[in-house]
Amino acid sequence: MNLVEVLPQAGCDGLAEAVIDLAAIQANVHRFQTLRPGLQVMAVVKADGFGHGMVPVARACLAAGATWLGVARAEEALQLREAGITAPVLVWLYGPDDLELLEDVDVSIAGLAELERAAAAPNVQNVQLKLDTGLHRGGSSSGQWIELTEQAARLEAEGRFHVRGLWSHLSHGDEPSGVHNRRQLEMFRAGVVLARRAGLDPEHLHLTNSAGTVALDAPELTLARIGAGLFGIDELGVGLQPAMRLTTRLHQTRRIRAGEGVSYGHDFVAERDTTVGLVPLGYADGIPRGVHATVLIGGVRVPIAGRIAMDQFVVDLGDATAAPGDEVVVFGDGSQGEPTGADWARWAGTIPHEIYCGIGARVPRRYLDPAGSGSSGPVAPGRISPTERQK
Repeated sequence: MNLVEVLPQAGCDGLAEAVIDLAAIQANVHRFQTLRPGLQVMAVVKADGFGHGMVPVARACLAAGATWLGVARAEEALQLREAGITAPVLVWLYGPDDLELLEDVDVSIAGLAELERAAAAPNVQNVQLKLDTGLHRGGSSSGQWIELTEQAARLEAEGRFHVRGLWSHLSHGDEPSGVHNRRQLEMFRAGVVLARRAGLDPEHLHLTNSAGTVALDAPELTLARIGAGLFGIDELGVGLQPAMRLTTRLHQTRRIRAGEGVSYGHDFVAERDTTVGLVPLGYADGIPRGVHATVLIGGVRVPIAGRIAMDQFVVDLGDATAAPGDEVVVFGDGSQGEPTGADWARWAGTIPHEIYCGIGARVPRRYLDPAGSGSSGPVAPGRISPTERQK
């Protein structure tokens, strides 16, 4: 067996990086602004910006014209504020103790108990009431909505807080036919009428996610919550640009003979003499374990051979002239023949959201400057790069 030695690696541990194209993210914001002129964009940057890096993504979106940010958890909202971001933020999942910390952050309210807790928290200035219109995952039931809006109006009149928005969430936003969307829109409209009858006059109404913003025409809505679409997840084919390119370097190569197996359980057995290469990424880094997939090396798609392990997988190079140190493109935007995040999602039987969110903390993120003036160095997910700190 002929083993080629590992090349030295440079920068961090040199094993992999996810390059984030902030210009692509900004182009996606502009695309939604073009599709729905006059509709403000709430950039949903939860889950560390779908794995792309929450703070750099948030700044890029705001620079592109987004006016709001949306996050799932209180910790995410606080990280944005700690980074010096002052744009309006909505958070929808939080604990009772978090309310003391969420000053100048809009909190979502789905029930009477949450409403009373928000009224008792001196730091809560703005709330947004959520109505369940059919997703049945969160929000006020229709039967409780009248009481919720009446109580909210009473507390607002007492100066406890301001009800800045009413919102809901689509269950079938990616269906172009929009049958479920229209039903939910009608229920939301009825909820808005009841809220105004109770005495509320919110500035913002929002219902749609990325795909729903494309599929549903609702001129009375003031905000569109764009999450997946920011990162090029193009469920309805409107010309969005993927923003993440995951690369690594071939770590080793070796020749094996016909009949020899590769990786755990020898699920792959060579049918011919071939060269195999070691790629230093695995399921601990977010590579789905049970897939039959390909990667791009030297402009050629090569298949993964055998099981993906925690830290590494093997590719069948055949007779390709690949060597340790050669770039391996795991996924990108497809422009150079590489797989995309959508390809990996299809192979894994999941959605691109999970692929991007799953790229682990061992993979540093590097950001391409949207102005084209260079890029920041590698940054661990959830951390702020030196470039970001200076802004």
